[in-house]
Amino acid sequence: MVKLTTILFDLDGTLIDSVRLILDSYHHTLERHGEEPRTDDFWLAGLGTPLRVQFKQWAGNPERLEAMIGTYREYNLAHHDSRITAYPGVVEVVRAIRAAGFRTGLVTSKNKPGALRGLRLVGLEDAMELVIGADDVVNPKPHPEPVEAALRQLGVTAASALYVGDSIHDMESGRAAGVRTAAVLWGPFGREHLEGSAPDYWLETPHDLRTLLEF
Repeated sequence: MVKLTTILFDLDGTLIDSVRLILDSYHHTLERHGEEPRTDDFWLAGLGTPLRVQFKQWAGNPERLEAMIGTYREYNLAHHDSRITAYPGVVEVVRAIRAAGFRTGLVTSKNKPGALRGLRLVGLEDAMELVIGADDVVNPKPHPEPVEAALRQLGVTAASALYVGDSIHDMESGRAAGVRTAAVLWGPFGREHLEGSAPDYWLETPHDLRTLLEF
């Protein structure tokens, strides 16, 4: 098996604990626009996909769709810095991976400005060589394009890369791009939810990633 030299990361639910804020942002948006509320589980099912995918049932009304996306982002950004934290141990492990000479990148369904803000807030912006956001691709996760774009820009092969994420969409995107996948279990989803996506590795804690990479 080819040695792993490149580690790609998802953001929300993987590096940063932002899931409660994301869910609250969806609830606020529907309430503001007079829509019937949805459950947490409804929104969690699409976690890891862009806002336009999550709000796809309103796609037939472009003006309303844009207004809802705007409401979501306004609420999310207003509360972002006070409610976002890194998962325990994540910053130290990511920095150790970078210091050990691995190539690193972020592949997220957030638009790039929002992703950079999250990285900056927890002190990981300089630990990523590149960021691929939803606004950088035509086909977001679970399509392979975001992961493939990261591989292409870094100039590395799929066989040498690992994609670390918390959702089924992450695992499907990574697998379709030909990289190995690692499912984290400190995010919002448990093993029983992710088993069907058949990740190559399971990570109970961030330190397990160091063990996997053998350094």
